[in-house]
Parts: sequence; structure tokens; C-alpha cells
Amino acid sequence: MRKRSIAGQSLLLVAVASSAFAAERSGEDVYAAACAACHGSDGRGASPAQTGLSLEPLDFTDCLLTNREPDQDWRAVIAEGGPARGFHRMMPAFGEVLSEAEQEAVLGYVRGFCTEPAYPRGDLNFPRPLVTEKAFVEDEFVLSTAVATRSPRNVASKLVYEQRFLRRQQFEVIVPFGVAKMADGSREAGIGDVAVGAKSALFASVDTGSILSVAGEVALPTGNKDKGFGKGVVVLEPFLAFGQALPADFFLHLQAGAEIPIKEASDVETEGFLRGALGTSLTSGKFGRTFSPMVEAFAARELASDAPTFLDIVPQLQVSLSRRQHILANLGASIPTLRREGRFARVLFYLLWDWYDGGFFEGW
Repeated sequence: MRKRSIAGQSLLLVAVASSAFAAERSGEDVYAAACAACHGSDGRGASPAQTGLSLEPLDFTDCLLTNREPDQDWRAVIAEGGPARGFHRMMPAFGEVLSEAEQEAVLGYVRGFCTEPAYPRGDLNFPRPLVTEKAFVEDEFVLSTAVATRSPRNVASKLVYEQRFLRRQQFEVIVPFGVAKMADGSREAGIGDVAVGAKSALFASVDTGSILSVAGEVALPTGNKDKGFGKGVVVLEPFLAFGQALPADFFLHLQAGAEIPIKEASDVETEGFLRGALGTSLTSGKFGRTFSPMVEAFAARELASDAPTFLDIVPQLQVSLSRRQHILANLGASIPTLRREGRFARVLFYLLWDWYDGGFFEGW
């Protein structure tokens, strides 16, 4: 939730609500007694002139704003107030006023203000693996780095910018860069092949816990091929991405696609790839920091008939750094398992900023 999504609740509502809920009530009754005064009976938010508050309440009917957050974040704010997710204290805590059943009921009622089912729900936004592309459409900056563990210890990084648009769509820009050892022993830094891409969610269902997307990227030959920073040709990368919620807070990512050069090159062949990640999410306390251990595997093979198949395993751990859960870090290692000759383990890391949820230094 963004900062404005918790505005519009005064602490006086806690006292009012405590006398109103001697018995459990429906979500509509809870909302009318505890929420409507600031968030409006229609969910669109009462004006500051009506509430006397300086912050503008969230419009619950705006599906692009409300559907992107998972239920766990809404539960945290309802139970423990705005500060539970780094928002304003004017959103009070109702955890001691409403039973858990009433909190779930009012959350379900608030969810109903969005009448457009086409917007994917945040509960399908599973933790991002280090290599596998996830199916959920998102607004993120991601800085990722891979460091070789054997000499030469080349460093390959990339900066990814992602932005949602329309209902189920996303575009992205990928800028790779790194430091590599040259043949003469010197080290040079350079920019790689910049890529642009788009993604569209074909199917998303909270009931089944499933999301399926189609995407494509175009890598342009902006890097210096002679120094190892590019391939020298335009490369297309179409792929499908799938995410699935599993019991006990486990989740699954799958991605299948190909890298296709648009013209023949002696050292660039069409390559197919398959990637997947299995993980779970563990929370410190009820609404605290989230830890997501994952095991990822990715395989690649040039489509020539005699080409070998390469397979790596990537154990990793993603951790939420901010209370708002919008700054995340992931650390793991890519370990070759098939065709290990000349290939060594790499340390992988990323820092992720979900910029739509607030500034980098907000929500801590």
C-alpha cells in the first residue's frame, strides 16, 4: 500500500469501534462503523474537509492501487495500524478491537470495492528468484550482480527498470554492465547489450493461486563484442512465465523460452532455456520481516542437434529489508551441475526496490 492508502482514519475510531463490536459482525457492518467515516461509504475516500485530516484516503475503487498489495499487508495495517508497514500513525490499529474473523470480513468487503477482475492480485506476486523471470507484472528497480568465484573474477551486473501499464501489462528496460579481465591482463568496465521488453498476464486467479504471462525482450548490440560485453547481433527472447501458490506458503515459478539472433553469426546460436524455482515464505512474528528461501534450477541448450545441455542449481534467500516490504535483497550461488568443464560457481545478489510503494528511504 502506498502512503495515501492508510490515510483517513483517526484514533477516535478505535474508541467508537470498541463499543460497536460486542459481537462479531459482517464485513459491511464493520466497515460502516469503523472505516466509512474516513474512507467513505462508497470506498472512494472522504474529503479532508469532511474528516479534518491532512492526508487523503485511498480510493478503494481504484483497482490499480488496491489490487497490487497482498492480503498480508492489508491484514498488518488493519491489525497494527499504519506504522506496521511504515505508513502514517493516523491509521489506527484495530487488532484489539476486532476479532480475527471481523478483520478478515472487513478485508473481504474492502476488496469488493474493486469491480474489475482483470487486475492481478498482489497475492500472486511471489518472491522474485535470482534468475527465473516471474509472471506477475510489477513496478520495480532491480540491481543484480554476479561475481565469479574463480579467476578471472569478472563481475557482471544489470539494472532492470519495470513499470506496469493498463491492467495486466508491463514494460521493462535492462541495462547490463560489468568489469572483465582482458587478454593482456588489464581490467575494463563496459556496458553490455541493452534490452527492452514487455509482458502481459494472460491468466491470473487468486482462487487457484495461478498466474500465466507471455513476454518478449529485444537485446540490442550496444556492447563491445571484442571486449566480451555483447553478442554483436540483435537477439530476441520470447518466453512464458508461470507462478503457482502451493500449500503451507510454498510457491513455484516456471519460465520457458528461447534466445534467437535475428541474423546468422558464427558464435551466436539459437538457444532454448527452462528455469524454475521452488520456495516458501517465513515471517518473523505475525507481520514482521519476511524470509523466502528458494531453490532454483536453470537449464540452457543451443538448438543444434549435437549441442550440450547446461544445468545450474541456485540455492538462495530473499529477505525483506523495510517494514513496508518494498525493499528486498536476495543472495545465492549458481552451482554448475551438468557440463561443469570450465564453468565455476558464481555468487549472485540483487537489491530490489518496489518504487510504486514509496521512496527508497520511506517505510523503514
